[in-house]
Amino acid sequence: MRFVQTSMRCARRHRVTGAALASVVALATLTSCAEEPKDAGVKGGAGITVGLTYTPNIQFSPFYVAAEKGYYKDAGLKVTLRHHGAAEDLFGALSSGKEDVIYAGGDEMLQARAKNVPVVDIATFYQKYPVGLIVPKDSEIRTPADLKGRKIGTPGPFGETYFGLLALLKEGGLSTKEAKVQNIGFTQQAALTGNKVEGVMGYLNNDAISFKEAGKEVRSITLNSGSSGDQLVGVGLGAKKKTLDKRGDDIRKFVDASLRGLRYAIDHQDEAIELSEKYVPGLRGEKQRDNARAVLKATASLMKNDQGELGAIDPQTWTRMADFMYDQGLLEKTVTPEDAYDTSFLPKS
Repeated sequence: MRFVQTSMRCARRHRVTGAALASVVALATLTSCAEEPKDAGVKGGAGITVGLTYTPNIQFSPFYVAAEKGYYKDAGLKVTLRHHGAAEDLFGALSSGKEDVIYAGGDEMLQARAKNVPVVDIATFYQKYPVGLIVPKDSEIRTPADLKGRKIGTPGPFGETYFGLLALLKEGGLSTKEAKVQNIGFTQQAALTGNKVEGVMGYLNNDAISFKEAGKEVRSITLNSGSSGDQLVGVGLGAKKKTLDKRGDDIRKFVDASLRGLRYAIDHQDEAIELSEKYVPGLRGEKQRDNARAVLKATASLMKNDQGELGAIDPQTWTRMADFMYDQGLLEKTVTPEDAYDTSFLPKS
């Protein structure tokens, strides 16, 4: 049981791949959650360690690609790609100085700032929030307002799936009491297929694909991306203000090289999978590569804003998110959203 429990901890704390426990268990036969850091770049170059959180996955391919294509080396950087251990606090290594940059959700960065961790978003990779409500294709649930009285499954009252649920309920003018919210752990597929719930919160670039691969026809209800929506900020790059003040030039080079990796991964997805093989155990199998191809395709669609830009930071979304999270009791104290991001580290167009 220890093997499965360890895998579940990895899945529980991996914000991007979310509930794909079966995939995590399969990978765990080949690798533990704590991976040995991999260096990429110039020997003796400016060192930057980036925390990529828990389980190696094709969704981290922009960084793998940037390393393998030599983008970090070209920038004069020695970049260490570090995957966290299962029991490690998300911002612990950043706070202690073990990591210079963290790959984390904007919502998580706000929560960290409310706990006096001075992390600043310097590039937002996920321009569209990757979470939605997954329902059967023939479900009567069409809009957030339709959630009233419905049984909705979520892993628990934490993380992006829960934040996304709260945002959907607010869009529908509903409270958590007006929907029958059930904490189902990471059993979305079994719960929905077995009709234990009428919809589940999951990741658009992973859980929705898992349903399709299992032969279950589903569709997703996503957050309003309009100017009046309670949109949440997805995963991006964050660093402490002290690091930005001291090493601004190095950080700018790192952001630029990483976005080059992101662009290349989007435009050359099959090659991105090949370049990621040395980082993601088990990726050489045909079934695993087919899954990686589907995940990468879905992930790529979440990475560009409506103008086709990569890494863009939207101040209005940060303001809406700060107000929303405080009103929902997700922040321990008020946070000034303007302090939580800095657009000056993005490449100049």
